[in-house]
Amino acid sequence: MREIVKEEEPGMAKDMDPRPARARGAGADSHVKAGADDAGLAGALRALELGLEKKALEPVLLDVRGLCTYCNYQLVLSGRSDRQVDAISEAIVVGLKKDGVRAIGTEGKRSGQWALLDFGDFVVHVFHHPQREHFDLEGLWVDAPRVEIDVPADARVQADEY
Repeated sequence: MREIVKEEEPGMAKDMDPRPARARGAGADSHVKAGADDAGLAGALRALELGLEKKALEPVLLDVRGLCTYCNYQLVLSGRSDRQVDAISEAIVVGLKKDGVRAIGTEGKRSGQWALLDFGDFVVHVFHHPQREHFDLEGLWVDAPRVEIDVPADARVQADEY
């Protein structure tokens, strides 16, 4: 005798989807609406703090929750030299690891020009400042709201510096 299998109700497949809600889309039947999931904000702010301890420049924290599915926040920082970019990146990875937050992946680390640190809900980009101006990552995310952060005066690039 064959067993009768009841057909799944609409929306049931999404409940079984192992991906985070933001990766499943922000449709009407999504559990988390775009811009509502603030996961990663505390980690991004901690990464900012660690970067500023290493004298990072021109920090910008982008809220990309409604614009992309792979993270909620992107932190962009600059360094004055290749060595400083490496030091900032290393300080963020090590400091967050001590806090129990491990990087999922890193790219460009030890190159000195740019490093991408992926922590899942947030991503950190550390650029050598002239490279940052060249690639204009913030310009690519022009629609992303900026999270208001306190930027110390010594973290600002002077007009005649570059």
